[in-house]
Amino acid sequence: MVETLFEDIFRVDELDPDGKKFDRVSRISARSEQFDMLMFLDINTEIYPMRTGDKFMMVLASTLNLDGTPDSGYFAPGNKKSLADKFDYVMQGKLYRISEESREKQVKADIFVSFGGLLMQLKGDPSIAARFELDQKLFILIRKV
Repeated sequence: MVETLFEDIFRVDELDPDGKKFDRVSRISARSEQFDMLMFLDINTEIYPMRTGDKFMMVLASTLNLDGTPDSGYFAPGNKKSLADKFDYVMQGKLYRISEESREKQVKADIFVSFGGLLMQLKGDPSIAARFELDQKLFILIRKV
């Protein structure tokens, strides 16, 4: 069984909060329902359109193999089922920075992941950040709900 590192349902609050920078990519600002995490995510809206108000499930996992074995990093054609079969949009990336900040007696952690130049920042509870490691390979999986 695949053990996911993070999973929650998010609602898109804003598209391109800092202005549109690229034709086919938008940066979404979204907040999670269960863990109250804030996420900024660059997404290719040409192949997976997102709009303000959309709700989606987002999962972060270290492997797509259903048995939990590490991912080889190579695509092997065939009929092998994977975690990606249950989602509409999947990207592979690398966690490149974890940081914590204290503000007004409240500690927040930031997780930064690059998916081949498309960036994600996940901000919130530091206990969630403890599940991740620097330079860790991650998969982000998304499907609208």
